[in-house]
Amino acid sequence: MLMHPGDKLHIITRRLFPEELRRHFIGEVQSVNENAVRVKGYVFVQDRVRNEFQRRDDVRIRVFSLVDAGLIINIIPAEVDIEEIRYEMTPENHVVVTDGKEFSLDMQEFS
Repeated sequence: MLMHPGDKLHIITRRLFPEELRRHFIGEVQSVNENAVRVKGYVFVQDRVRNEFQRRDDVRIRVFSLVDAGLIINIIPAEVDIEEIRYEMTPENHVVVTDGKEFSLDMQEFS
């Protein structure tokens, strides 16, 4: 199994149309099997007016299909605290997901 309970994930739902909202989910794996993963964490949605990602305050539990080609799943290092993750803009105008410490994931490659 490639994922295990306790793993931390950053999940991007690919947009089918340009006008669709950009939705990301960041959380910790609660359980996993060969077809799906149950993750507890936060939804991040792009605010088009401010051109930034905003975290929804409520913790959610979501199930994601592991056979869905519409998902991009990134593994977050175990030492990263999910509560500290935020989206920031770099001086080069790249959006990055960061904990403000050592973890940084450049979103430029996904746009």
